[in-house]
Amino acid sequence: MSTHFLHTVSELGAGNAAWYAAARLLRIVGLPMWRYHFVAQRVAPAAMRNSPGKLVMCPIASLADLPCQYPRPREVVAARFRQGGYSIAAWKGRELAAILWYQFGAYEEDEVRARYCLPSPRSCWDYDVFVQPNMRLGTAFCRLWDEAHRRMHARGIEWTCSRISAFNPGSLRAHRRLGAVHLGSATFIALGRWQLMLASHAPYIHLSAGPHSRPQLVFDTRPLEHGEQQCRLT
Repeated sequence: MSTHFLHTVSELGAGNAAWYAAARLLRIVGLPMWRYHFVAQRVAPAAMRNSPGKLVMCPIASLADLPCQYPRPREVVAARFRQGGYSIAAWKGRELAAILWYQFGAYEEDEVRARYCLPSPRSCWDYDVFVQPNMRLGTAFCRLWDEAHRRMHARGIEWTCSRISAFNPGSLRAHRRLGAVHLGSATFIALGRWQLMLASHAPYIHLSAGPHSRPQLVFDTRPLEHGEQQCRLT
């Protein structure tokens, strides 16, 4: 057993490592695969850091506000604004430090074809947290997360949901530390215009023939709001 494989198992866990190996094999034959874990995290009523620091937080309201350092296609960002996305940016002087997105009600995924629905008015969806590589060891993420939670809390949001790649050990570790609750998982496999989804939520299996066919996954946080116990992310 190779050292690389053992390291992958150590980083991802046996289950995620097996999916990662399958994804690599499928990609060799031209079948991209994505595997996501869906999680919920309680919105913090207080900041993780008391010090204001040197970063300035402000919303991004339009494409014109986005700096050139932001590494996302403009058409993707435009689609996020069209579906009601909100964005917060952390700035260090004139330099972009980090950006986070969130929205309410439902979110159409922009990596695969899927729609995530949140029936509870006390929940929201956060996604695509980007931190500049040279600032990932600093306070940018914590400050940005605090600001996002402050805004969510002001709107009466109690739980924020998100999807994380099963193949991203850093994100998995971060969500475990933050006490994320596991809501489910899904695997997407693409072949040309076709997409197959296998999920732990209804509809469980979905075959999409094009961009107008999207599975809808519902994540209801009302049991969490009522104090029911759920599985932690492992």
